[in-house]
Amino acid sequence: MHSVAPLETIVTETHAPITASVIWLHGLGADGYDFAGISSQLQLPAELGIRFIFPHAPVRPVTINNGLAMRAWYDIYSLNNLQHEDRTGIQVSEQAVRQLIQQQQAAGIPSTRIILAGFSQGGAIALHTGLRYPARLGGIMGLSTYLPLIPHFIDEAHVENRPTSVFLAHGEYDEMLPLILGEKTRDYLQQAGYSVEWHSYPMSHQVCPLEIADISRWLQRIIC
Repeated sequence: MHSVAPLETIVTETHAPITASVIWLHGLGADGYDFAGISSQLQLPAELGIRFIFPHAPVRPVTINNGLAMRAWYDIYSLNNLQHEDRTGIQVSEQAVRQLIQQQQAAGIPSTRIILAGFSQGGAIALHTGLRYPARLGGIMGLSTYLPLIPHFIDEAHVENRPTSVFLAHGEYDEMLPLILGEKTRDYLQQAGYSVEWHSYPMSHQVCPLEIADISRWLQRIIC
């Protein structure tokens, strides 16, 4: 695969020695600032020493938005037929996110203390990339999302991340990506032998305070 341009990022961290990193991917049409405030909302103990990295997706035309250029991790042809997927775009974003993971490893953070997270389209890339990554990650989180490229998953998933904790959460009233997509992803991964922590909330395509509290507990459990 050809080299890809490094992603621009926003970085926040505690004042304690940094011992873990969370790479958090935004949704379609947003940017890294969309979740940049989440690090304080999670109210994590400063002594955990976590660096949060919020990359900006590249700007590209998006078919479902009449070809309008916006920040997107890959093209979406139709929300009614997610099986028609932009495999090339997904793989390019996978490579770009891998670069971020490798940068953290080069900076001295073990892969087992790197968490890959994302919301909506960013969550799809987090699941796709994290479960294929060739070194064990600390955790993988997908919020209001789905697992892309399922027909290729069994052949491409890496055994190193079979034991990795996967956090999935979804809104019960999500009209953009219906709850059933999250449930199907949960069921598929559980049947494939993954450890999935599942949550659903009475909300639409968003993040709610109860969900943030559950994410905080999960992060504190896996980063210790």
